[in-house]
Amino acid sequence: MRLSEMSGKEVINLGDGARLGNIADCEVTFDSRTGVIGGLILPKRRALLNLLADNQISVIPWQAIKRIGDEVVIVDLNNAYDRFYSTFSGE
Repeated sequence: MRLSEMSGKEVINLGDGARLGNIADCEVTFDSRTGVIGGLILPKRRALLNLLADNQISVIPWQAIKRIGDEVVIVDLNNAYDRFYSTFSGE
């Protein structure tokens, strides 16, 4: 699947049902040496007006993506960060 095919899909966290953002606004991180995708970076806004917006980001490890559907991408962030960082620490 190409990233362009994921465009427009809403990202939903499986654990709490929170809407994390839209794939159209995301960036992809990857290892330039190996080409392995590291994750998605989604900007999120907390206000309706851009002037009052609290710009933050959600970093979603690629391992946290559980299902890509027609309209949504389901991610599981409950233990994703623990699994992601344990691979780097050698645990």
